[in-house]
Amino acid sequence: MSEDLVIKYNTLSAKKKELEKELDELKKVFHIYFDNLVGPNEKGEVTVNNYKLQRQIRRSEKFNDEKTVHRLTELNMTDLIHHVPKPDEEKVKSALTLGLIKEEDLEGCLIKSASQAIVVKTLK
Repeated sequence: MSEDLVIKYNTLSAKKKELEKELDELKKVFHIYFDNLVGPNEKGEVTVNNYKLQRQIRRSEKFNDEKTVHRLTELNMTDLIHHVPKPDEEKVKSALTLGLIKEEDLEGCLIKSASQAIVVKTLK
């Protein structure tokens, strides 16, 4: 591991943050332009010399879980409700702490994960 590599990483990371900030600012300008040109949440396209700038709109729909379950229950259509049993993690941890169940009883049930991150800090 060399100091040059750490310095290069730190420099590139700072440049990346600057570039992402600039890109976000440009995107805001483009969205304002398209909002005025075609309206909010509408796709649009403009050609500037040899470049074509497009705004795409991705739409999605999702049922509100709580309201939909309530409404389906009111309509007596409970067969349209998907019941998913899930462990109550807080109660399971409490039961482990109180000794009501042992860790061995739940062997293979606990999913452990880890994520990696690189952080460089300048020391003074």
